[in-house]
Parts: sequence; structure tokens; C-alpha cells
Amino acid sequence: MLSPKTLQFLEDLKENNNREWFLANKSYYEEYKKEYHQLISDFLEEMVPFDDSLRNLEPKKCAFRINRDIRFSKDKSPYKTHMGIWMTTDQNRSNSPGYYVHIEKGGSFIAVGLHVPEAADLKKVRKEIAYFYEDLEEIVNDKDFKKIYPELDRTEANSLKTAPKDYEKDHPAIEFLKLKSFTVSQKLDDKSLFEKDFVKKTAKKLITAKPLNDFLTRGLNTE
Repeated sequence: MLSPKTLQFLEDLKENNNREWFLANKSYYEEYKKEYHQLISDFLEEMVPFDDSLRNLEPKKCAFRINRDIRFSKDKSPYKTHMGIWMTTDQNRSNSPGYYVHIEKGGSFIAVGLHVPEAADLKKVRKEIAYFYEDLEEIVNDKDFKKIYPELDRTEANSLKTAPKDYEKDHPAIEFLKLKSFTVSQKLDDKSLFEKDFVKKTAKKLITAKPLNDFLTRGLNTE
């Protein structure tokens, strides 16, 4: 369970995003980090019984460093001002299907799936969709799935305007094949973050999309 103090740390950091403030508030950060890792442990405890691929994950492997990579960014703020939890289904792959929890005042959400795979992996997933699109349709049209995730995430940035190379524009699964990321997501209300059953309810929503991860993993593992 999150405490309001954790969210307040992120807000304070947003207002004082500099090394001097951070070093002066190191104990404040350590409290935040302890709760961060405990929250991950709580999620894993809820989710492992439903997805055994997460069994060997450690909280530190699901957490992100608070330092931003500013090498190629115009924004030189040194620290991240949100909390991210990434629980991957395949620790041996650099980018694999997984579950993500994003916590930030006014901008919290959950997401499941595969985000911007490399060209070779994108090709594999599209091949799986082309041959077994009925399986994907069954997953996304499941009533419990659809209640939480009405459709796969689709934006101008993650979707082609025309059919990808090697696929006909009238392919039955063309709208799936146009995608460059294969994710679903849902926004979280700030108030829900502090509810006693936040982890349990959110873990249940994430696990509802496990069949999507399974489908994507199957495609990635097919030669």
C-alpha cells in the first residue's frame, strides 16, 4: 500500500529537480525507495500465482534508477519524477512482453504488452498475427479483457498508415499488423493509489491481460 508521503516526494522532487536538493534530502529519498521496493514485492506476491514467469523476479530488477539519462535530451533535469514498475515475462530478452505500473500525480496508469520491439521481433510478432489472428481477436474480445482494455493502444506514433511490407492491405488482421507496439493500458485515479486493496485490484487488472503477453511471447519464440 502506498502512503501519500511517497507521492509527495515525487512532487517535491519535481519542484526541486537538482542535485543539491536531492543530496540534502537523501533520507527522504531512502524512505521513498524503501516503499517503492515494498510495493513491487506486494505486486509480485499477488501476481506470481497467476503468472509463473514472474516467479524469480526480484524487486530491484523491476525498479528503475531515479537518475535520468540526459545525454540526448534537451531536458537536463537529473531525476525522474515518477515511479515505474516493470515486471517482465522474459528476463533473458532485452525487450519482452510484461506488466508496467506508472505512478505520478495526475498521470498514473497501467500497461501490458510489448512496447516498440526491435525490427526482428516486430517481424516475428506480425507473422504470428498474420497466421493466428483469430487467437488475438479472441483475446481482445474476451468480455473480462474488454471491460478493462477496450482495444489495443493505437496512436499515430505506434501505427502505420498503410500495410506493412509483405502484407496485403486487405489482410483480415491488417489493423493489428499496422501496429508497431502491442500494448493495452488503463489510467489510474490518484485516489485509488492509497486504497488498501490498490495492489490486489491493480494486479487483477494486469493479470487479465496475461493472454496478450502469452500470445506475444509465443510469436517471439517461434523461429
